Amino acid sequence: MADGVKNQKPATLAENFRRYFSVEYASNAEQRNAAYHIRYRVYCDEFEYEPAESFPDKREHDDYDEHSAHGLITHRSGLPAGCVRLVRTQGENDPLPFEKHCGESIDKLFIDGLDLDRLTVCEISRLAVDGAFRRRSGEALTRFGEVDAMDCSQQEKRTFSLIAVAGFLAATALTDITGRTNVFAMMEPFLPRLMKRSGIIFQRAGQDINYHGIRAPYFIRTQEALKSMRPDLRELYDAIRIHIARGYVPD
Repeated sequence: MADGVKNQKPATLAENFRRYFSVEYASNAEQRNAAYHIRYRVYCDEFEYEPAESFPDKREHDDYDEHSAHGLITHRSGLPAGCVRLVRTQGENDPLPFEKHCGESIDKLFIDGLDLDRLTVCEISRLAVDGAFRRRSGEALTRFGEVDAMDCSQQEKRTFSLIAVAGFLAATALTDITGRTNVFAMMEPFLPRLMKRSGIIFQRAGQDINYHGIRAPYFIRTQEALKSMRPDLRELYDAIRIHIARGYVPD
């Protein structure tokens, strides 16, 4: 018995994360509302990026949500833990959120040089982790992290820092499923560094701008992200993609 335990292989990163969290395509109103509530708590209540009085129902949402694909991360307790959305272009002259709100920061020469088909373009946005899963000393100033506020084992808490990464992986799965594989994102400075440690390297597509904090536009192609992704994260991505694809309903 002791030898069996001793020789047992340790759980992989993907196995540990899936033990405590599920990642799904938000296919119905209840799931999307759970994402909007997370966004309200993060963007309105906690960081005051958006005016709370604009959302009396405590659901932060905008016109882009109607033609976006949404991912939702849920803790095993049933608590929504994180969310993300994939905003799709609707036509040649239809701006994505970063083009509309942060146009002055964009490197137009870089983007023009990509020569992209607009119908393959998307933006990953509204990546958020609920504060209940990241409040601990020294981490309240960022929107992603771990937590000491819940009654969880240390092993479980170690998976909390993966929620933001899992959100990005969910969005990446959606880019692959929908064919929107030319991907933009407005990111805070630490997030590209976090992604780089995971083997995912974004290209900067413009300058810093103060929009919901200091951010800059970045670009990546889905296949490049998958090719360079660290093997343990690729295992997690593959598991997430299966669940996302299972629930995805094309428009």
